[in-house]
Amino acid sequence: MRRQWYGRDIELQARMFLTMFLLAAVYLAFIVVLLAAGVDVLFVAIIAAILLGIQFFFSDKIALLSMGAKVVSPQEEPRLHGLVGRLAALANLPKPRVAISDMDIPNAFATGRDPQHAVVAVTRGLLQRVNERELEAVLGHELSHIKNRDVMVITIASFFSMVAAFLMRMFMFSAMFGGRGDRRQGGAGAVLLMYLVSLLVWIISFLLIRALSRYREYAADRGSAIITGSPSDLGSALLKISGVMARIPQRDLRQVESMNAFFILPAISGSALAELFSTHPPLEKRLERLKRMQQEMEGR
Repeated sequence: MRRQWYGRDIELQARMFLTMFLLAAVYLAFIVVLLAAGVDVLFVAIIAAILLGIQFFFSDKIALLSMGAKVVSPQEEPRLHGLVGRLAALANLPKPRVAISDMDIPNAFATGRDPQHAVVAVTRGLLQRVNERELEAVLGHELSHIKNRDVMVITIASFFSMVAAFLMRMFMFSAMFGGRGDRRQGGAGAVLLMYLVSLLVWIISFLLIRALSRYREYAADRGSAIITGSPSDLGSALLKISGVMARIPQRDLRQVESMNAFFILPAISGSALAELFSTHPPLEKRLERLKRMQQEMEGR
């Protein structure tokens, strides 16, 4: 039986809308400044589109390769395929491909440009450390990312951020090697100004995209709770993963840091990142939200 996608979180949706609105406003102002400065916006946009297109269409292959994950068949992993298939049916999703990484770090991720090209991957470390109900909750979280099309949302949100990053490099090299050009058009001063504008846009968009990523994690937690009907199981799984992560050697954590945005819980080496710069909300806040959802469900 399919789960009803009930109980909209108005506060969470409002925060995501506000973040997207601010991103759009920053990007629109950026475009106006670029056009006023005579920058060939079309050329830069094409370059950024190509780079993001590669990331978008090959995100699943890149993620699996970076984690050493292998797509497995139902014959190889019948239990895991059975869980994914049942949860996908509850979420009204086509069954994604299933992959396993031999890494001991307990984690999971989902990627793919749309539900028809999605893959859910788990590590051996996760399979060895959580029970079946907790595993279902983790898989429900990843399937919610697929249902919410988070790869597409973050890719689109990142478009002009990449444009700004590209222009930063371009203006930097221009200032270093060609900034003493036509002084009637501002020369090095104009190049420096555009570099600073691009830098400012990149910093603001970086922070807003990180905030959007954290809100998408809350939404995926909520989706898992709705699919499985048990928010407490996801909370239990997150606590187990966090506890084990604290005992993983720092060298091993650093090897997978590039995948933090995809993981259900980031593998952070060294001191914890400030919440402002993190792709994920603090564990304590996620657990508190899940606890409230459990109380709401039990009160129904």
